[in-house]
Amino acid sequence: MATPIPSHQRIVPGSVNLPPYPWPATAKDTSVDPVSIAESVTSKLNGSLSSGDFASISELFIDNGFWRDHLALSWTPRTIKTSAAIADYLSSSPTKLSSVQVDLTSEFRKPQIASFAPGASPDVKGIAFYINWGTSLGTGRGVARLVQEDGEWKIWTMFTCLVELKGWEEKVGARRELGVEHGKQEGRKNWRERREGEQEKGEGEVLVIGAGQSGLTIAARLKMLGVKTVVIDTNEKVGDNWRKRYHQLVLHDPVWYDHMPYLPFPEHWPVFTPKDKLAEWFEFYAKALELNIWTSTSLTSSKWDEGTQTWEVKVNKGGREERVLRPKHIVLCTGHSGKKFMPDIKGLSEGVFKGLAVHSADFAGAKQQQEGTERKRKAVVVGACNSAHDICQDYYEKGYDVTMVQRSSTCVVSNKAALKVLLAVLYEEGGPPVEDSDIWLHGWPSEVMKSIQIDLARIQREMDKDLLEGLEKAGFRTDKGVDEGGLFMKYLQRGGGYYIDVGMSQLIIDRKVKVKQGEEIEELVENGLRFKDGEVLEADEIVFATGFMNMRTQARHILGDEVADRVDDVWGWDEEGEMRGIWKGSGHPGFWFHGGNLALTRYFSRVAALQIKARLEGLGA
Repeated sequence: MATPIPSHQRIVPGSVNLPPYPWPATAKDTSVDPVSIAESVTSKLNGSLSSGDFASISELFIDNGFWRDHLALSWTPRTIKTSAAIADYLSSSPTKLSSVQVDLTSEFRKPQIASFAPGASPDVKGIAFYINWGTSLGTGRGVARLVQEDGEWKIWTMFTCLVELKGWEEKVGARRELGVEHGKQEGRKNWRERREGEQEKGEGEVLVIGAGQSGLTIAARLKMLGVKTVVIDTNEKVGDNWRKRYHQLVLHDPVWYDHMPYLPFPEHWPVFTPKDKLAEWFEFYAKALELNIWTSTSLTSSKWDEGTQTWEVKVNKGGREERVLRPKHIVLCTGHSGKKFMPDIKGLSEGVFKGLAVHSADFAGAKQQQEGTERKRKAVVVGACNSAHDICQDYYEKGYDVTMVQRSSTCVVSNKAALKVLLAVLYEEGGPPVEDSDIWLHGWPSEVMKSIQIDLARIQREMDKDLLEGLEKAGFRTDKGVDEGGLFMKYLQRGGGYYIDVGMSQLIIDRKVKVKQGEEIEELVENGLRFKDGEVLEADEIVFATGFMNMRTQARHILGDEVADRVDDVWGWDEEGEMRGIWKGSGHPGFWFHGGNLALTRYFSRVAALQIKARLEGLGA
């Protein structure tokens, strides 16, 4: 019998658990001029590129170096490892880099001596700098990191990401529309009339399903590329996917990390966004960017034509009329997860339990209990991650007797440590422009990112020492994440299993919220839950904060078996450290997955939109 995988090491089934990267030696000479070093290295790189001497490029990298490429040389995200493989990748790519230039436009971007492993002992120092580059198809940005090997500065990691397609640059700035047609115009329509006509017409080369952060960001990116796009959502209003969630929900990520493309949150915006405020922002965002969104609209049938490479999609619009759309591409944006996961527990489907039993996605909020009531109502929340904690706290504050059922272990990070350790410098008040931060962050290959997160998680756990010890004493089991990589590794490799503490942990430590830990549920009974150890946990209300299935399940539910059987599994790393099935070709032509938190959808919406635009224009994508 196979040894069970510990909870903290579980990753998305079928994905690859890449090991942490062993840190290179720190630079011995940090008194050099980093600008001169960076320009010397890029000059050699450009010389090799122009002459086609790709073998010499391998000599510019350390043997175990990386080139992470988001659409500069390939129409799918890639991470190439080892100097020899990088040379082969560059030589075999049909698109060639014409130049790589050091970016000297700001102090943050220009070459500097950098600490690559601030949590390691000893620290690893080298030179880091932003770059600009061009090809025959487009232009982009990136970041390079150099280390010293036997006294010679070599490339450790190189990152290139496409920003603009030549001839289809984003419609911002210099390409701003005039907004008016001067002169005599018979039957002239004003802006509102034109806007309503465009919205109602619903013509689009791309159909986006879902109007949350994923749908809005990809629609915004496509619009700026001149791609006609229609977004449909079953909710009555844009933002309802957040507005209808549980009463006390507030984002656990800070505002600096959560900005959306083209319209960042205002300067006065709170650090942590309440769900209803975010919903209002989504509505404003859609209107300000003039996104064509049909709410109260559901997909009723879809068919892919291999010959014309076109979909035929029938939708019920507003519950009143059937419309037929013929997009070239469909982007599924219903969240980074799929259908709600409800555990297979005896008695659940039979309705044995006489109280309320719902999934966290359907939990509207606890009802305030009247003071002086002889018996407190009892709430049991099954699950121990973000949603479960928020719901337990809501129940407690409404006067319930609350028990959390924690079946395995949870990676817990305090709100303070998340801000001061995990997101500091890149995403904080007064930090660099968010696009610069995104390039720096995504410029790390996944193996190196894991090493960084292991070091940062060690610092975080020391900061949270009292919190974590208090939770363990209260019977709540914590863990360190996949390979001790903390919260970020849990998110990227598993899609859950963590909690950013915003107050609930202290309620557990103070025994104000009880914990039932490590026992599996045997069955639902009339008055609660029976566990395999024989204990019956009485409840009036039970909430299953048990997460969601893979995004393929949602594709199957909405688009049917024919599509779902052809697409790849979503989330977790592939063998190169790129995410599986999402933000790139799904396995089915003309079908894409887009999802994740606000930060990921901001960055990867451009990656996905550029791929779609390239395919529409026949650029070999």
